[in-house]
Amino acid sequence: MAHLHPGHSFPIGASYSPEGVNFSLFSKHAERVDLLFFQNREDSEPASIIRLDPRANRTYHYWHVFVPDIRPGQYYAYRVFGPMEPHQGMRFDPFKVLLDPYAYAVAFSDTCPKSVVVDLDAYDWEGDLPLCRPFAQTIIYEMHVSGFTKNPNSGLTAQLRGTYAGMVEKIPYLVELGITAVELMPVFQFDPKTEDGRINYWGYNPVGFFAVHEDYSSRKDPVAALDEFRDLVKALHRAGIEVILDVVYNHTAEGGEGGPTYSFRGIDNLTYYALEEDKSNYSNYSGCGNSLNANNPIVRRMILDSLRFWVKHMHVDGFRFDLASILSRDEKGRTIENPPILWDIESDPVLAGTKLIAEAWDAAGLYQVGTFVGDSWKEWNGRFRDDVRGFLRGDMGMVKAFISRMIGSPDIFADQDREPEQSINFITCHDGFTMYDLVSYSHKHNELNGEGNQDGANENLSWNCGIEGPSKDLGIEFLREKQMRNFFTAVLLAVGAPMISMGDEVKRTQLGNNNPYCQDNELSWFDWDLVERNQGLLRFVKLLVSQRLRRDASQEENAMSLKELLDMGRVTYHGVKLHSTDWSDDSHALAFSVESITQTVSMHIMINAYTETLEFEIPKSSRPEAGWRQWMDTGKASPQDIYDWGKGPEYSAATFAVEAHSIVVLVA
Repeated sequence: MAHLHPGHSFPIGASYSPEGVNFSLFSKHAERVDLLFFQNREDSEPASIIRLDPRANRTYHYWHVFVPDIRPGQYYAYRVFGPMEPHQGMRFDPFKVLLDPYAYAVAFSDTCPKSVVVDLDAYDWEGDLPLCRPFAQTIIYEMHVSGFTKNPNSGLTAQLRGTYAGMVEKIPYLVELGITAVELMPVFQFDPKTEDGRINYWGYNPVGFFAVHEDYSSRKDPVAALDEFRDLVKALHRAGIEVILDVVYNHTAEGGEGGPTYSFRGIDNLTYYALEEDKSNYSNYSGCGNSLNANNPIVRRMILDSLRFWVKHMHVDGFRFDLASILSRDEKGRTIENPPILWDIESDPVLAGTKLIAEAWDAAGLYQVGTFVGDSWKEWNGRFRDDVRGFLRGDMGMVKAFISRMIGSPDIFADQDREPEQSINFITCHDGFTMYDLVSYSHKHNELNGEGNQDGANENLSWNCGIEGPSKDLGIEFLREKQMRNFFTAVLLAVGAPMISMGDEVKRTQLGNNNPYCQDNELSWFDWDLVERNQGLLRFVKLLVSQRLRRDASQEENAMSLKELLDMGRVTYHGVKLHSTDWSDDSHALAFSVESITQTVSMHIMINAYTETLEFEIPKSSRPEAGWRQWMDTGKASPQDIYDWGKGPEYSAATFAVEAHSIVVLVA
């Protein structure tokens, strides 16, 4: 090997230049570090080893060396030597081949995973930049990169199905749907198997925070995967669609005490993980066996470096943080009032303008929706999901909660003086029933997961509309679609930032499985046959999305806080009789009139979650020169369920008969 140089502690990771590569690894407690080079991906033994001299190749706790003439595509890894003293929190094992925590590409193999040298500057972005679309003009589509195109009925070649390149081919569908941002389930390189050997379809078990998942590449090459992902981002931006990543900085694939050792555990277990008083045990606020020690300075820097990498080198527009509340805990699990890592993320200049979304709870009971720190974070609103589900299925005592969710959840967010889009509103997401299953199953059916139907949530606030599962009864199927139209209406008309889940717009089903984390098959994949089969519902969603964006473009021009919006008093509440609200526990109906901030649009919305038709009184339009027109009636079949904006039939009667389980919207 060519003459080595001591190298530098910074940048961390493998930094390529035409002259060679600088390698830098943090390990405070290591006694020795070996840098391994492999000739081929499947090799079990390194072709050469560089033993780092602690006198020449160590600065502070950084082990480093500069190796000339190393080219992109070189496979490398580490062996780290030190005490194997689990009760002291140290788990060094010189027989383990370890990934670089800062690796920009990772090659999994039957022998051992290996890091790969990458030249980050060898890609032509052709002028692409993040889109910086305001939240007030954002509609999020949560999706699985592979599952979107993996079904054979996607019409793609076998090579493209389930890949970043395959998703590029389907961008026209997303454009036609009208959404403005995709929220991609994890694309960080993850362990393709769970700790108990099941398929890891969802990907919430990262082995690193810089490399894209290789299996989603059509070329099945770790370096090519990086560029193929960037091709996807560039293509989505050209179509006007932002890219938000679902990121997992709360735990890793190394799991608990008996889990595999890929990287962090063998490099510096004490630094990277939160440990119990008996340091042989991992703190587990994630429900996945371990928790990253996120507010440790080294881990904080790694998380920030990762986020900066995805913005600077991958051009992503935002991040949704899985179980974000874990990031507000210290190394002993205590909640920190002002968590350093969360403020670091919020205030970092590279991340300024980047969308930040928190799943503001964790698996150990910490729930921070409405109290999450910072000025820029938006929050998944689980109470929107639950209260809208409960009201629309006819639960008692839900009217007040429902109207609060529709006007931006002021009981949760108004005190923070944030913009109306503080609440990320959703009915379904990857975790739980699809929307069609929400109206087709009253109980979960997770037997295929092999856990005796014990996994997944037991209470889903679902309703099967009369029969559990598939039905040939046309009346039941019509009621189910009517309920789906109601759900879409709620999420797309409510104040906040709406999110819909992949395939809900065409009745995607998981046959009652509310936790298909291990189902990499047609149960989880997008079924492209449904697009043609359910054109009526798809049309309904498209028109709703279109009007939502038209409304929000106006809202952005008059940006104000949620409190200011509500203080303007442009919402008037009614029951079936005008100005006579019924907030009692046995009420299942309400109506409200809304005037836009610009005073150019009026809407009157009537909601009947009761089992019988109700006659609603209608107020005079605040714009009498326009008069009321019917825009939507979810109780009607397509195409009478929704009209192009302003082109519905005129309506001048004093009352409107709203059918059971229906929503009617008049506009002027």
